[in-house]
Amino acid sequence: MSDTPFGFGLPPEEPEDGDEGKKKDQQSGGEQGPANPFGFGLPGAGGFGGPGADNPLAAMFGSLNPTDLGAAFQQLGQMLSYEGGPVNWDMAKQIARQTVAQGTPDGVKDASVGTAERSAVEEAVRLADLWLDDATSLPSGAGSAVAWSRAEWVEATLPAWQELVDPVAERVGAAMGDVLPEEMQAMAGPLIGMMRSMGGAMFGTQIGQAVGVLAGEVVGSTDIGLPLGPIGKAALLPANVEAFGKDLGVPKEEVRLYLALREAAHQRLFAHVPWLRSHLFGAVDGYARGIKVDTAKLEDVVGQFDPQNPEQLQDALQQGMFQPEDTPEQKAALARLETALALVEGWVDAVVHAAAKPRLSSADALRETLRRRRATGGPAEQTFATLIGLELRPRRLRDASRLWASLTDARGVDGRDALWAHPDMLPTATDLDDPDGFVHREQLDFSELDKMLGEAASGSEGKPDLKKKDDTETGGDDSE
Repeated sequence: MSDTPFGFGLPPEEPEDGDEGKKKDQQSGGEQGPANPFGFGLPGAGGFGGPGADNPLAAMFGSLNPTDLGAAFQQLGQMLSYEGGPVNWDMAKQIARQTVAQGTPDGVKDASVGTAERSAVEEAVRLADLWLDDATSLPSGAGSAVAWSRAEWVEATLPAWQELVDPVAERVGAAMGDVLPEEMQAMAGPLIGMMRSMGGAMFGTQIGQAVGVLAGEVVGSTDIGLPLGPIGKAALLPANVEAFGKDLGVPKEEVRLYLALREAAHQRLFAHVPWLRSHLFGAVDGYARGIKVDTAKLEDVVGQFDPQNPEQLQDALQQGMFQPEDTPEQKAALARLETALALVEGWVDAVVHAAAKPRLSSADALRETLRRRRATGGPAEQTFATLIGLELRPRRLRDASRLWASLTDARGVDGRDALWAHPDMLPTATDLDDPDGFVHREQLDFSELDKMLGEAASGSEGKPDLKKKDDTETGGDDSE
């Protein structure tokens, strides 16, 4: 991630020796010049920290030369004239793809997926779906299996990122305008418009870079427990799957198959629990709308804003402007989101383990690797926290997985999966603290209900006698 996600640096000073100094600076690649004058912290032509990292135009528009300066400034003008929503998603997409093109830190570049790799993914998903039939009552949810390059993952997941990020960006954009006094707002209309345009560009820059970095890490479309890709498409990224299994000592076919099991399990859940996606995204939205911007800090920055020193805004944003409100509603939204994500991941973990354990010798090792990846706050969690302002607690995964496993033992596969029929039937955050208690408590409730129904059924034979007795007594009373 960029160390200066939103800020702008100062423009470079003119060299003392005029044009000769400019020529020298160009010949040296700008290495002696000041830091990135736009402060976007984007990967340069040479990758993160490479020779292009100090050249903002190279970062945004590629390696520049006199022939394409016009196009570069044209795109810069388009950025400044942006009048869309709170995030410049065109810029986000462009920067994400450029970040992907730089390759990962280990030097692995993105590449188109070949025919053999696509066939291998399709076969792995097909076999995974067969194995899952024995582990869950939910039918297959993968209408197709696709193998994506990193750039294709970016294209396919941007609509979901937009749905996740826009609520937060809207709050920041509104706060930037609200902190100005009304009389100043009337006088500073063009300035506010420019600030909003730049705000959209700053968010687009940060999100594009984050999504581009994440594209080099994820192995499918559901790594963070949310359906980022189209529903019904089980997707794997062959290049990242290979990188994931590189040092595990496990055959790559088994690694691919295990990850296909996880992807196919997610697809079953999201395809056949129709309320789940809106429940998760609604929880994200509810949490995001409960976030408040530190207006006191923002007011101080705006009140002392000096056009000659725009780094003030950068410093303020870097120090943290998001503050979750300490209200019962915000706490409830956070608990609801964390619990829902834990239940999704726990269910997938339990179901995949049940399907893989009898068939893959590496099932235990792969399961533990993925659990540790989540527990250490991997790239998916870090990116999600950066973009949404939310810190997930992956430790809940083990609690949720144990709960689903206990439910399988107590009620069987059908009884376990029946809990997905309605959100009110799912365990709560408190239940994750005591999974066994939830299982036994629910068993007790059902046993008592069965007992009551049984007694009602067996006692029905005695009721006519009581009725006869009552009738007799009534009849006696009438006769009298």
